[in-house]
Amino acid sequence: MIKVKNLVKEYKIDGETFRAVDDVSFEVEKGEVFGIIGLSGAGKSTLVRCLNRLEEPTSGTIDLNGVNLNDLNNDELLEARRNIGMIFQSFNLFNQSTVSENIAYPLEIIGKNKNEIEKNVEEMLEFVDLQDKRNAYPSEISGGQKQRVAIARALSTRPKILLSDESTSALDPANTEQILNLLKSSVKKYDMTIVLITHQMEVAKNICDRIAVMENGKIIECDTVENIFNFPKTARTKSFIKSLPDAVEDSIYTVNGFEGKLFRLSFSGESAKKPIVNDLMKHSKCKVNILSGNINTLSTGEIAGYLTVELAGAEEDIEDALMKLSDENVMVEVLS
Repeated sequence: MIKVKNLVKEYKIDGETFRAVDDVSFEVEKGEVFGIIGLSGAGKSTLVRCLNRLEEPTSGTIDLNGVNLNDLNNDELLEARRNIGMIFQSFNLFNQSTVSENIAYPLEIIGKNKNEIEKNVEEMLEFVDLQDKRNAYPSEISGGQKQRVAIARALSTRPKILLSDESTSALDPANTEQILNLLKSSVKKYDMTIVLITHQMEVAKNICDRIAVMENGKIIECDTVENIFNFPKTARTKSFIKSLPDAVEDSIYTVNGFEGKLFRLSFSGESAKKPIVNDLMKHSKCKVNILSGNINTLSTGEIAGYLTVELAGAEEDIEDALMKLSDENVMVEVLS
């Protein structure tokens, strides 16, 4: 569906070359929700804007359904963009147009007749549950409703690909959940593929099939949502899935006074449902001290979580405890 190879985007800033996207390659399968997560300035928004050539890549290739976007002239690019919808953090609605008129706009641009437009607008209003707001103006509806209008407008031309650039960042948790549920439904109802940009792992874990982590313009890790949570490889990915702020959790690792060793225990699948640590505390000769922890339900329905623990006691008792954890498919990371 989407194949990106060796993509580079550079800017000239004060005579210096700044590389916002640095030799990025990835593929997205049809019907997949592919998340790209990173801190502000990581290059993720620039990357997604290259996918429909709102930003012109410096080099590299972008292949959508077998068509190389780099080779298209302006008319061909406009035609290709009919299959690519996009939603933003800022909604980008026309303030002087009603909800229905906003949804109808892209259909008018591509030359649909009045009956087709009315039928499509009605279907989209029903899909985003805004039938009662059809004649309202953007200033008269909430932020969550504005984003639902933006989604309806983006989907009105039935694109095969939807690019979502921080579309929930300005919303409260309740509206965020509504928008994510709407995006999930759109994948099934309209047979779509979604590339979702976010800086929030909470968003990514609730909707994505796979997640790519960006830092300094590069993809530093890319895997299924289960493996990202259960087996994070980079420090940046680990920081995204921590439940506590880095400064708080790091202080646990560095504080003086622990008599034992510190470990991070990662649980997933069946191991997350068992009272493994409780059994360890009952039957192990070493002392088990729980310092912090977190548990998540992923987009696949799988449970994943971790505990930061102190194990104190004789060396052989600690080794025995670690063996018992390994036998239960718990991944152990030594922290100190």
